Amino acid sequence: MSGCSIRAIWILTLQDSVAFSRRFPVVEKKWRVACERDAEFAASPPTLPTDFELAAAFSDRKRREGSANGYGIRTASSIPGSDSWLDDPITRYIITLHITREEESKEFIIWPMILHTRGNFHILILPLVEPKHIRAFEKLYRRNNCGGENEDLSSLLLELPCITGAFMVAHTIGDILTGETQEPEVTSAAASASSAVSGLLDTLTGSIGMAVAPRPKPVSEVTSAATSAGGLAVDKDLLRAFINSSMPYGTPLDLNQSNISLIRNTGFGSTESPPPAIRQPAWKPFLYKGKQRILFLTHETLNASLYDREEIPDYFSISGQVNCRAELEGLPDIQLPLTGFKPAKAEIVSYHHCAQYLDQVLVFQPPLGSFLLVRYRVEEFSSLVPVKGFYQLSMVSENEGAFLFRLKIMEGYNKGPYFMDFCTVLMPFGTRRVVSYDGTPSVGTVVMSEKSIEWKIVASGRGICGKIIDATFSGTVRFHPINLGQRVGPVSLSRIGRDEEDSDEEREFGNNGSVNLEDALMQKINKGLEPIDLGEPLCWQAYNYAKVSFKITGGTISGMTIDPKSVSIYPAVKAPVEYSMQVTAGDYILWNTLGRCPSAAVPKH
Repeated sequence: MSGCSIRAIWILTLQDSVAFSRRFPVVEKKWRVACERDAEFAASPPTLPTDFELAAAFSDRKRREGSANGYGIRTASSIPGSDSWLDDPITRYIITLHITREEESKEFIIWPMILHTRGNFHILILPLVEPKHIRAFEKLYRRNNCGGENEDLSSLLLELPCITGAFMVAHTIGDILTGETQEPEVTSAAASASSAVSGLLDTLTGSIGMAVAPRPKPVSEVTSAATSAGGLAVDKDLLRAFINSSMPYGTPLDLNQSNISLIRNTGFGSTESPPPAIRQPAWKPFLYKGKQRILFLTHETLNASLYDREEIPDYFSISGQVNCRAELEGLPDIQLPLTGFKPAKAEIVSYHHCAQYLDQVLVFQPPLGSFLLVRYRVEEFSSLVPVKGFYQLSMVSENEGAFLFRLKIMEGYNKGPYFMDFCTVLMPFGTRRVVSYDGTPSVGTVVMSEKSIEWKIVASGRGICGKIIDATFSGTVRFHPINLGQRVGPVSLSRIGRDEEDSDEEREFGNNGSVNLEDALMQKINKGLEPIDLGEPLCWQAYNYAKVSFKITGGTISGMTIDPKSVSIYPAVKAPVEYSMQVTAGDYILWNTLGRCPSAAVPKH
């Protein structure tokens, strides 16, 4: 059994009632044939449960595991044959259901059941696997130890590519239920207010000349009228139409909701068919008609750890992606050279299945709409970054600290097209509540909250271009006193099972002896750690830091560029090529120079 086939789909409300279900007889026939070839399953092959049986089994598992997703770790209340007994976090999303049929005196398990919670619904997907895989799982399911053997759950799942396909089906159905899409639609905006950045492409924020508009919702939207059960109603006609078109007979073919909706609305006209000699790819089910153009966006995320210490070098890394929208008639091929950095310095992580990559050149036949063309990663590049400097924090008393920032903004990027939209620095104080602060920065404004102080160096809407900013900010911050009973230390076993702050999805059931997931995880992680002393009073057993956020348009840090004149289209057509670039901060951390900081030894080249 290669590929991915789905035996059944269920959608449950938060009250554990089945709102929608769909079974695929063709796939179920494949399951029965596979069981007939297996000596152990041939006599009595497990069949699909009814909606009532499935809802009862799901409710029973939720009571047994403490929540819909469960713990994912073995606890004192775990028993052999439960998901938590496997002591693997993946069991929070790939679950097992026990089906009991009293009239037949029969009990069996349903596995692997994919669980995805979206909005007010639990989405359950059952992919087709071989009986031998279920037998191997049952062996793991009831063993006395956890781990330490050659066979484990991860190794078993690696043999099942259908798991990935089932997760994709679950997430797509979740998008339909909530009316959301994961990727924004890119459309041209009217003339931008800023002439310096007008006419550019920004698939993420729409702030540099391109507007981000969510894809049109399906003609039949998910209704929001409350049902008598207290949940939300499901548009069954919409789901059936999508399932029939995207995965006929239980085999997923095209899970792109926009493609499916457009095909259903427009159909296939004879004028839209390509010439017989040209094979139409699956990712482009119909041809585009209209004004032709190509839009590219290079978006880089810069991660950094700045230590300001001689013994620890600063660390930088870039993760980038090229987004594309090609509105071209017919089925043309596009050739795109990626220039600006050396191949040894950059690594192509992945690219769209419509593309081929060779010698820094991408050749692809674009699908309809916006899509992510290529992802790349750069870890060796010039240490010239948009924000450099240091951060110092020293506690002068138990409830008062003195801090100092000294930063240089846009050094080396003050020429050319680089434009900084905004830049902020956040000082988080996770375990302390801020009373007040003293100090005035050399530039920008300061906003204080209960657990943090935010320094807005460059406010949004007041970007800078063509200049360097030397920013300093010194002052003191005062905190509420720490109550002796609230000092942060290792998680106490007495707390396990008592927290009542979880969401509805993660609420524990303390009356039956189960535990809280987050507390249990922290108890395992922090076992044996000592409480901190006065030197580190802000984050228990952690490190004090400040986080920088910014956005720069008009260029990249790695030097990766696209020359619109070098883009080739075959067969040749006149289509303008628009290109834009932007850089945003990821985990851009300024570690406290006067405190502890995490670091790793870097091998010398």
